[in-house]
Amino acid sequence: MSQAAVREIPHAVAGRPSRARLAALNAVSGVALRALPRIPDPVKRVLLGRRRVSVDGNTLDTTLQLMLTMQKASGLSGLVASDDIAVARNQLRSLAGAIDAPIIVASNDITVTGAAGPLRARHYAPAAPDGAPLLVFYHGGGFTVGDITTHDALCRLLCRDGAAHVISVDYRLAPEHEAPAAVDDAYAAYRWALDHAADLGADPLRVAVGGDSAGGNLAAVVSMLARDDRAQLPALQLLFYPVVYSFHGDTRSKGLFSDGFFLTRSDMDWFERLYLDGASIDTADPRISPLLADDLSGLPPALVVTAGFDPLRDEGDSYAEALVAAGVAVDHRRYGTLVHGFANFFPLGGDSETATLEVVSAVRAHLTRA
Repeated sequence: MSQAAVREIPHAVAGRPSRARLAALNAVSGVALRALPRIPDPVKRVLLGRRRVSVDGNTLDTTLQLMLTMQKASGLSGLVASDDIAVARNQLRSLAGAIDAPIIVASNDITVTGAAGPLRARHYAPAAPDGAPLLVFYHGGGFTVGDITTHDALCRLLCRDGAAHVISVDYRLAPEHEAPAAVDDAYAAYRWALDHAADLGADPLRVAVGGDSAGGNLAAVVSMLARDDRAQLPALQLLFYPVVYSFHGDTRSKGLFSDGFFLTRSDMDWFERLYLDGASIDTADPRISPLLADDLSGLPPALVVTAGFDPLRDEGDSYAEALVAAGVAVDHRRYGTLVHGFANFFPLGGDSETATLEVVSAVRAHLTRA
């Protein structure tokens, strides 16, 4: 698909800011976000007029409530800020840069083998690298935005506190590459990691997969493909609020949190169009909707993480339940006060930091036992 055609794909959000206004908003919001971790919680409540947001028995984390309030005041309505794909991608990079965390680990950019050629990747090495486990990580972003830069801080945290090597994979994105290109790249990168784990100083028998949102989908699908190919199974599948049913049907959480909680329904519809228009597979294919797979037995242990204010909450919860019913070992953690994407918001503090640190500690424990 040509770049001109890509830029013309509409995103159903009214009143999107122009490039110039978006740049100005980024400058202002960047300052505000960097200040957010230093604001005491009582002051945050005063800034919010002491209003709390409670839905479906959960009360939104104060830090995230203030972040979302600032986002709304700036005129941004969700994860996707523009219908220009290049601008949308740059916007997510700007957001990630504004909430970066100073986590020092050894890292270098490498090349791994994708399904259609070389892929850029980033290798993070823990302090004690020899024989440590390896996590192949797939970033989120609706298969359309996001890259190894937007998820750099999270991968550094997984490496340092998870005591694991991490390879973050820049798989091919839609709409330039429709489904199943991302799936094919993710699986090829996993097979590459199996073959090269020892070269990186990692334990080749403890190679895990993980990702957030769309990346969680890819980690789940890679686990299925490895099982079906009778290849070495991942030591663990780490699924942060994964997309496992989003392109096939509605859930209650999609209705409750369709707008105002970072990931919106219009964002998801836009991602779906870009990822699946012209694709050779449909929404019922397990490579798109793992929850619809006929057989979930024989899959590797899963750490499934869901958030209370996430439109993807219910499908993630259902996937965890379906894995348990199929006899898979599952550690399911739902964080009721948080929104989609909270693992990337850990530098802001609040419940996002607490939950993300807890999940990373659990990853370390699971891979130690693997």
